[in-house]
Amino acid sequence: MVFTCRQCGTCCMYLGDYIVIERQIGPFRFECESVSTGTPFTAEVDEDKREIFCDHTFPEQHPHACRFLRPDGTLLRCTIHRDSPAQCKYYRCVTMRVADPEGRPLGYVTGALALHADDPTLRSVWEIVEKMRPKPDNEAEPWIAAFLREKGYRVE
Repeated sequence: MVFTCRQCGTCCMYLGDYIVIERQIGPFRFECESVSTGTPFTAEVDEDKREIFCDHTFPEQHPHACRFLRPDGTLLRCTIHRDSPAQCKYYRCVTMRVADPEGRPLGYVTGALALHADDPTLRSVWEIVEKMRPKPDNEAEPWIAAFLREKGYRVE
């Protein structure tokens, strides 16, 4: 299943400490470092996002957010999507956390609506989910959460 980013920005709200702009080398071009890996990279603001990048209100109001994150209507968008570092390109958000009735964690569901769990009972319930869930994904998420709750799981 293909992961589709919802552009909610949640994953990037605390990346200001992990992606550092070392210096600006052009109007929309920057030398940066991915702090967690120590990897330098060059980032150029995507042409279609330059207008929203020029508004610095958001990064001023959210100092821990990635410096390249900007609001665009109801979305929070990466303005360097093409040049973003590997840690960003391979990140898959967690859309649901699943626990047993006592609240003990059993697994989680990523943005691609894939279950990550070792619990055999939850995995067998998930097989039913995969067969019955509605398409498209935006309709499936609330359905999955309700289905798991009906089966006695806690879903956050």
